[in-house]
Amino acid sequence: MKIQCKWMYSRVAIGMLLGLLVNTDVFADRLLGSANKIPQPCSTDCKSSYGSVIGKSPEGVPAYSNCNSNCVIFEPNHRDDIYTGIKWQCVEYARRWLLSEQSVVFGDVDIAADIWGMQQVNNPLSNQVLNFESIVNGASVLPQRGDLLIYGKDYLGTGHVAVVIAVDVKLHKIQVAEQNYTNTKWQAEYAREIAYTESENRIWLLDSYLIGWKRVIPVKH
Repeated sequence: MKIQCKWMYSRVAIGMLLGLLVNTDVFADRLLGSANKIPQPCSTDCKSSYGSVIGKSPEGVPAYSNCNSNCVIFEPNHRDDIYTGIKWQCVEYARRWLLSEQSVVFGDVDIAADIWGMQQVNNPLSNQVLNFESIVNGASVLPQRGDLLIYGKDYLGTGHVAVVIAVDVKLHKIQVAEQNYTNTKWQAEYAREIAYTESENRIWLLDSYLIGWKRVIPVKH
């Protein structure tokens, strides 16, 4: 009987220990799950699920869904250990595209509209500084691939930025890549098209809140 009792007590002790370990794992899972939980504004009324790929530019730079324009998760993104911005805001895509295609980045901004006032970009590997030209909508210069379209603060209080990836001079349309605009799947290798018109040697992109476009000026050798 003593042996049986000892065995029973041992089984009880082992069971309690296993139960404690299981409950600890469950508790840890719940704790980690709550820490990684996506906030409600980023998980409801999504045009597409947060973090899902909504398209890729012709160069292969993916754009990710930010769910909707009210979603902000202060989680930084990096490419090759270089900071590109907060996931998955419009500024992050513009900076990541420039880094991928032109090896340059612009500095930190509070909102997308602030990019308009920036005068320089730099190569984070060589520290080379390049000019960042401002071309107002209505100028005589047509946008070109790699220009950044900058929208004013009147748009959602933050503005917006999109990357010009192609210009169709026959149809008078600009194709752009971007994040956190409609947050819907792209139908092609661009997010949307913007029509433009020419009048008295001036170019006007027909898009509300657009200030103009920024252009990286390459170094002449």
